[in-house]
Amino acid sequence: MAHDYLLDLTLLLFAAVIVVPLSQWVRLGAVPGFLIAGGVVGPSGVGWITNSTEIGHFAEIGVVLLLFVIGIELKPALLWRIRRLVFGLGSAQVLVTGVLLVAVSHLLFEVPLKASILIGLALALSSTAFVLQLLKENRSLTSVYGRSSFAILLLQDLAVVPLLALVPLLAMPELSIGANIGLAVAESLLILGGVIVVGRYLLHPLLHRIALSRSSEIFTATAVLIVIGTALVTEYIGLSMAMGAFMAGLLLSSSPYKHQVMAEIHPLRGLLLGLFFMSMGMSLNLGLLLAQPLLTLGLVGLLILIKIIALYPIARLYGVKANHSAAIALVLAQSGEFALVLFS
Repeated sequence: MAHDYLLDLTLLLFAAVIVVPLSQWVRLGAVPGFLIAGGVVGPSGVGWITNSTEIGHFAEIGVVLLLFVIGIELKPALLWRIRRLVFGLGSAQVLVTGVLLVAVSHLLFEVPLKASILIGLALALSSTAFVLQLLKENRSLTSVYGRSSFAILLLQDLAVVPLLALVPLLAMPELSIGANIGLAVAESLLILGGVIVVGRYLLHPLLHRIALSRSSEIFTATAVLIVIGTALVTEYIGLSMAMGAFMAGLLLSSSPYKHQVMAEIHPLRGLLLGLFFMSMGMSLNLGLLLAQPLLTLGLVGLLILIKIIALYPIARLYGVKANHSAAIALVLAQSGEFALVLFS
């Protein structure tokens, strides 16, 4: 078993070393390179690796570490300044895009209403990992459209709670959506507040005591434990692991040990995030694409178009300039759409 994992890892690294530089050379970027590399060695490619699901679960830690690094680089004051974008622009994006997708699914494709609600709200979300990695590659995370895109992604991660509560409710003959979703959100926010309070008064003394031991190995283990532990707690209450990791980073953003923590985490983040994108590439269903290329690409194009139509005017209503609104619409509409439609 261990031999198989080492062989798979070797093949993945071999494909990445060859394909990713080529992708960057033709100016596609690193993310498409990782996706192509995964697709080449995966079941739909040459078939060298077949256990893409297990690799994907392990590689999700890369997304967790990415959000932790984003959080630790931010200041709580900056997050407070963009609260209007998070709860205003983000909520409007999810609701408007979701309604449009529900209408298209139900009216145009004649999907049952309950299924259309679930499909529309799910497809209204974007891939946090895809968007943030693209913004970091282009060094645009601190730009106007980068901050706005990040604010929308934060709200989308928070929207996971009501969406998860909505899934079993749609299976019921009679819906009691308001009370059930409201209770789920209230419970999650209460536990989330407890995590923040405990983290604020526990993490800094803990890191201080570990730093006094002058053991870099223990410090690294502690940093990883903080990230993974917080991510697991937030996943348990219904939020995403990425949101928990971001919170852990935000709580440590004012710590005197933040740079030491980042130095320990950064190498792991890059490697595991690359594995995550490659696992997405390995799950590419080329058979479906080749069997119905026009239908598949048409659906992807329609999804992107609907998101752009929804996002651009919403961003303009919130005072974002026209060129920045267009950038927000494009990056959130395109990033992750292939992951949602072509990857299974």
